[in-house]
Amino acid sequence: MLGDFTNQSEKTKPMATFDEVKIYVKSGDGGDGIIAFRREKYIPRGGPSGGDGGSGGDVIFRVNPKMNTLTYFQTRIHFKANNGRRGGQKNMTGAQGEPVYVEVPPGTIIKDAETGMILADLVSKDQEVMILKGGRGGRGNQHFANSSNQTPRFAEKGEPGQEKWLILELRLIADVGIVGVPNAGKSTLLSVISNAKPKIANYPFTTLEPNLGVVVYDDHDLVFADIPGLIEGAHAGVGLGHSFLRHVQRTRILVHLLNGESDDVLADYSQINTELALYDEQLAQKPQIVAYNKMDNPEVAERWEQVKAQLEARGVHPIAISAATHMNTRELLQRVMEIYASLPAAAPAPIVLETPIYGMEQDELSFEITRDENGAFHVKGKRIETAARMTYWDYQEAVLRFQQILETLGITEALIKAGVKVGDTVYIGDFELEWTD
Repeated sequence: MLGDFTNQSEKTKPMATFDEVKIYVKSGDGGDGIIAFRREKYIPRGGPSGGDGGSGGDVIFRVNPKMNTLTYFQTRIHFKANNGRRGGQKNMTGAQGEPVYVEVPPGTIIKDAETGMILADLVSKDQEVMILKGGRGGRGNQHFANSSNQTPRFAEKGEPGQEKWLILELRLIADVGIVGVPNAGKSTLLSVISNAKPKIANYPFTTLEPNLGVVVYDDHDLVFADIPGLIEGAHAGVGLGHSFLRHVQRTRILVHLLNGESDDVLADYSQINTELALYDEQLAQKPQIVAYNKMDNPEVAERWEQVKAQLEARGVHPIAISAATHMNTRELLQRVMEIYASLPAAAPAPIVLETPIYGMEQDELSFEITRDENGAFHVKGKRIETAARMTYWDYQEAVLRFQQILETLGITEALIKAGVKVGDTVYIGDFELEWTD
């Protein structure tokens, strides 16, 4: 063997947004199996007694209901489980590696950073999913004894752990979403109707992250989310458009809050609905209650009848409110509750993968052979590369066993057909080998 395996992980900085981060996870390596023989006083020919290595720790994601955002991952993006311990003499198995638990808030979607594939959608309290399984512990030489070789002098190294870059995306779990242009008064409304205490000021883009509040009304309670102000182009990611719009997707009802002080209320109304529909067509199908806000302003109140008539001409029946003075806020809540009560039962919670996703996209026994410009052969395949990493190359018997694996998988025959000759260089993954008879 002329080369060894080197792991080069991608380096990255955490994303800047509070509800989408990129993290690196790695499960633990399996512990090495060992080569050992019984050496007891009255047993002169003790058999093999090398113990197995312990399995590596898994990577497990768990919902923590006390978390509301992904800000924790702004300062920590690497999560690694512990490796399994190597086996011992007298057939003793090494200790298993401790798993690493990654806690996330409810509503977190886990995606493969490379493919964009959704791996899990975590919504329930204490819900768990194993994303990466720890490496299998290598077998000690006790397992390789047979009638023709009663003293095997080789064992297996532990299977390497799995690693991945993941995207964590938070979509708030709320029953009702409050949407509108910046400075429409969404945070003020949420603070009035719920137990939320958002930061409020009278200028655009005050809210840079959604706020949640629980509203109790006639023995019923709903979770409301104040979705930060949307601007033109939000569906294409302008500003923090994508970050905000994704939170609307889980809501069942929308309260569309209009800024009565706007120069063109109808244009604002159309803009928000266009952005919602362009981002996700299903958002346009959600029940929507339109509320004309800031009626405490005399000029706004004076324009109410005109705006009302224009909206009714579009088939919309708005309600006039003042979040600042609580005018008609109870009537608004009553409308929300009536519509919510008429909706069908909520869909069941998303299905979470019950098995590790790493490696599911390819056949473990498949392989491919290529030849570079220098004439060297390259063999790639999950199963054979794993076998190479688990081989003790310092032991001739282990090398012979690896050659048997090559033959069993059909790689030897394929290399011969590809024209391999004695002395040629063959790479198995990152291992450089010289072909011999």
